[in-house]
Amino acid sequence: MHNKQSAAEIVSALKQLYPAAECSLSYGGEPWKLLVMSILSAQCTDRRVNIIAEELFQKYPTPEALANSDINELERIIKSCGLYKTKAKNIRASCALMVEKYDSTPPDTLEELLKLPGVGRKIANLILGDIYGKPAIVTDTHCMRISKRLGLTAPEDKTPFAIERRLSALIEPAEQSDFCHRLVLFGREYCTARSPRCNECPLISLCERNL
Repeated sequence: MHNKQSAAEIVSALKQLYPAAECSLSYGGEPWKLLVMSILSAQCTDRRVNIIAEELFQKYPTPEALANSDINELERIIKSCGLYKTKAKNIRASCALMVEKYDSTPPDTLEELLKLPGVGRKIANLILGDIYGKPAIVTDTHCMRISKRLGLTAPEDKTPFAIERRLSALIEPAEQSDFCHRLVLFGREYCTARSPRCNECPLISLCERNL
């Protein structure tokens, strides 16, 4: 398994490969929109969420509007992202709480973010990293798969929280948020789930190939 020094080499290699580490959810720089889109993204592709969000935010341009939205109309708009009934309920409730307690924006601590309906550690860490610039590891499917293959995590790291803790200790705090975005890009281009392009991989010399 990698130590902090070799982990830093992986971070550097990914930075050279993907200088612009950007969130793949197109939220237009508005924090509340990123939170809503993150709720929508559960078991759904970012591409699909970006498409749905265009109609969603055109009809409901503020958190207040979403908090007071008609549940049936909201469900209709987001239906193609799956789990739409639960997501619609959570989006309305989270927006209402943001309006009531947090000045229509997501709170800036993990503890407070986890109080929002539909928000778990993955979404909370995304908000902390992207919106507030805080150290945060987003353990999405790309992160979990690739960190294991590269050897950044140990065999006993089975849960998202265990992986988050392991990577938080390995990756420098200032690099954590961008590192996770770069893993997504790397996972889509090279380290795909079913047929990883190992023979073409620019990180092959740093990879422990735990396939």
